[in-house]
Amino acid sequence: MANKGLEMYNIKQIIKLHNDGKSYREICRLLGISRKCVTKYVLLYKSIGIDYDTIKQKSEAELEILMRNQESPSKDRFQILLEQCPEIEKELKRTGVTKQLLWSEYKIKHPDGYNYTQYCKHYKNWLKANEVTMHLEHKSGDKMYVDFTGKKMHYINRTTSEVIETEVFIAILGASQLTYIEAIPSQKTEHFIKAVENALRYFGGVPLAIVPDNLKAAVTIASKYEAELNMIFADFSEHYNTTILPTRSYKPRDKALVESAVNICYTRVFATLRNEQFFSIADLNTRILEKLDIHNNTKFQNKDYSRRELFTEIEEQELQELPISNYEIKRYSKATVYKNSHIWFGVDEHYYSVPYSFISQKVKIQYTNSALSIYCKGERIAYHQRNYGKYQYTTNTEHLPSTHQFVSEWSPEMFTTWAQSIGVETEKVISEILSSKRHPEQAYKSCIGILSYGKKVGYERLNRACHRAIQFNSYNYMTIKNILTSNYDKISLEHEIEYQTPNHENIRGAHYYGHI
Repeated sequence: MANKGLEMYNIKQIIKLHNDGKSYREICRLLGISRKCVTKYVLLYKSIGIDYDTIKQKSEAELEILMRNQESPSKDRFQILLEQCPEIEKELKRTGVTKQLLWSEYKIKHPDGYNYTQYCKHYKNWLKANEVTMHLEHKSGDKMYVDFTGKKMHYINRTTSEVIETEVFIAILGASQLTYIEAIPSQKTEHFIKAVENALRYFGGVPLAIVPDNLKAAVTIASKYEAELNMIFADFSEHYNTTILPTRSYKPRDKALVESAVNICYTRVFATLRNEQFFSIADLNTRILEKLDIHNNTKFQNKDYSRRELFTEIEEQELQELPISNYEIKRYSKATVYKNSHIWFGVDEHYYSVPYSFISQKVKIQYTNSALSIYCKGERIAYHQRNYGKYQYTTNTEHLPSTHQFVSEWSPEMFTTWAQSIGVETEKVISEILSSKRHPEQAYKSCIGILSYGKKVGYERLNRACHRAIQFNSYNYMTIKNILTSNYDKISLEHEIEYQTPNHENIRGAHYYGHI
């Protein structure tokens, strides 16, 4: 009722003073009535649409009926707006949707509804009544917040019974609050980035921005205005076509959503798994994922939908597509191009080819777990699949000068086959040389030197020289060279004269030293 708690005489006084140009504050002071009450009846008077002279001529009973009829529709439209507030909250999360747009649609359906200012005021009051905070700034597909929980989880090493603690990573989408949780070995960059990637794969898309705390894996130097990102994390964001927006230091409201998610995680994951034992991080994550699905499918308090349902309805379609390939961490090294058109990559103890025009140049190596790129003065000059074979060569024949491209075909099998074409003895010598080195490539030059004698002296002489080397149990290039140079291969073994030490008084012989 319009006169509940306030007499019609007082209402008439409020209208009179307002018509006389008095401010709300003055009316409150003169009549001893609250500001809220004064505002209410001034607005009701304005909504009636008749002048003060007409109001003044009406009796208190007539004025009461007039006020009641005007207030009743106000209550009706308030109830209509109140019922629409949950839908307004949901719609505001969609990209491009504003309160001005929703109000325009509301006025089309309800021409007698509130004007824009009152519309916003009632909606704001509804948010406060439902304890909803900071929801309006979370647009669908806009941001994903990431952080670590303060507390850790653990598993037991089955072999040693050692208790191994794990970090717990958490990610949450701003609009739907769909959450991802994973236990990881540490907060190191490689573990953090893999967890972020797993979160994106779990959500099935990429938001416009990722909001991390100022942890070292994400931010090298924290700043209130422009933080310096970890180089690897920045490269990760380029791969996924998103932006990194670190929170400001000492500004907890910047990450209020993920902080709230952490507290819920303690209740719905940590607490429910506290009495279970796990013997690997994989087993732990399997159970975390089960609890996570329950959490995401549980309805919000005071709402009839869950995080998963809200995600499906308003956010899933707003996320960007995932790239086809997973991200691989890039690391860097330096090298010098050798005269054989290869660089030595110390991480793998392996040789990789580069174009021969860059011989003696300093180059930069960028490598991932699967591939390796070589740069000179900012230009990529070579690309290879990673090869973990120690002391081996990975060669692109186009990188070599035309007169040396045959070198790329060198292999133990090639030398063995070549030696077989000369003879059994030559094959044995070559096989012994190849097997005597730590790695076959170290013996290639010796093999080339020996086998090249096939053209110089003929296969028969080379084979006899190798036969002599076998008798001496000496397998190397110099032995073969000395035998051929001294023509020792031409002496028949059957006609060799056994050398005997001549008798002489100054030669004591072995029997003399046997008595010492």
